[in-house]
Amino acid sequence: MGLSSTGEELERGRESYSGSAWATAYESLWRADQLAPLAAEDLELLATSAYMLGREDEWMRILERAFHGHSEAGENRRSVRCAFWIGTQLALRGEMGPATGWLGRAQRLLEREDGECVEQGYMLMPVVFQHEAEGDWEGASATAAAAAEIGERFGDADLFALAVHVQGDILVRYGRVKEGLGLLDEAMVTVTTETLSPMVNGIVYCGVILSCEQIYELRRAKEWTDALTRWCESQPDLLAFTGRCLVHRAQLMQLHGDWLDALEEAQRAGRRFEEAMNQAAAAKACYLQGEVHRLRGGFGQAEEAYRQASRLGLEPQPGWALLRLAQGNAVAAAAAIRRALGETADRPTRASLLPAAVEIMLATGEIDEARSACGELEAIAADYESEMLRALHAQARGAVELTAGEAGSALMSLRQASQAWHELEAPYEGARARLLVGRACRALGDEDAFALELDAARSAFESLGAAPDLAALDSLAGAAGDSHGLTARELEVLRLVAAGKSNKEIGATLVISEHTVARHVQNIFTKLGVPSRTAAGAFAFEHNLV
Repeated sequence: MGLSSTGEELERGRESYSGSAWATAYESLWRADQLAPLAAEDLELLATSAYMLGREDEWMRILERAFHGHSEAGENRRSVRCAFWIGTQLALRGEMGPATGWLGRAQRLLEREDGECVEQGYMLMPVVFQHEAEGDWEGASATAAAAAEIGERFGDADLFALAVHVQGDILVRYGRVKEGLGLLDEAMVTVTTETLSPMVNGIVYCGVILSCEQIYELRRAKEWTDALTRWCESQPDLLAFTGRCLVHRAQLMQLHGDWLDALEEAQRAGRRFEEAMNQAAAAKACYLQGEVHRLRGGFGQAEEAYRQASRLGLEPQPGWALLRLAQGNAVAAAAAIRRALGETADRPTRASLLPAAVEIMLATGEIDEARSACGELEAIAADYESEMLRALHAQARGAVELTAGEAGSALMSLRQASQAWHELEAPYEGARARLLVGRACRALGDEDAFALELDAARSAFESLGAAPDLAALDSLAGAAGDSHGLTARELEVLRLVAAGKSNKEIGATLVISEHTVARHVQNIFTKLGVPSRTAAGAFAFEHNLV
């Protein structure tokens, strides 16, 4: 009776595994194991089922049993694979001592084998990551290529997809973008056309999408996110990878203006990561929630979400600095963004900070620093050949030119940015670009164009629920009519500017710092839609403000 029950459970478990019914596979294989210890091959199935259900600790415990089972049976190569996965997972968790031990054990077993084997390719993967950690990205790329060649030669699609995806990621991050993207595409073709193990499928899907997002390759990110979504939805029991899929979807939703949907997806992702105990990914979900709350004007909710992301180990920038700017604390915003840039060397990560740096430095009157940040962003955009980076740079350049009083060249840059955001289907960024276009038109004397651009921006902001931007737009629109939109202190500063006083003289008169004066002057320029002190003074006289 016992043997029959064991056989039935085992057969049901294997069939369920083949059909990606992870909960049923796990339950049947677990019951079979309770009736009679499973062979190493079936322990691997049980381990993978646990992993796909988000039970990573249990996956490692069961895989360790499989390792010992293969070793006792003299199946050293199968043992090597088990040890490779355990060591790799421990390394990803930062548990380097145990990780090194497991990988060393795998290497010693491999050295006992005669002739070439595909497991030699798997054991090259830790060497790839070691080279990269040492800053030798060329050595890392070459080693990944060698692993891919072994996978191809032995017909091991898992190894080939893993190695090609890792090599592609390395190349795009170190500037060889076209070559790297080609390898990432090749990895994804392998995923979608060949039968890979479930874990490798998910790893490559998520890895390739993340690589595309990091270099702002939105078209590929969207295509592969759609494919990952379909893969996840075909497995109702799946927990592993689904949180990451939701984060990818939330990022794209935010860009395309579906803010409430993005918030819901990010919240769902956070709950999934909590279940799977993936702290780093949960932090990303929190950050995304903070971004949506900030853009919609929920500053308290945004701050709490950013704080939670920080508690989970993620630097919440540039969102935190932009939040401080929106709250009127430009000094704190500038300090935060300077500090973040000061400790960031990775170019794609710097690219995510530089547009915020330009905005904040312009708000604090530091135009030279804003121009420098814009120049660095231009260089990165040229190297990475991303349409989104080009749009970010065009908008930053236009904002700098507008503030410097170069309205004609600013208008050209901002029109370019506006068109790019339209093509990228990014309504919020497009509306902000049109607002700047309107200011440039006004600086050139075209009040009708100013009004048309503000009307278009208002429509987009209202549709999105972008309350802070609507408030800024209302203030700017007020400056064009009977209301100047200035605070009492800003009006005092404007009168002194119109009188020809310097920032130092204004500070002495009002008993405030020069830095505070510079901030007030920049706010005046923004609200009045003027590019210079001379223009601000002229506005004051024309509207009887002095």
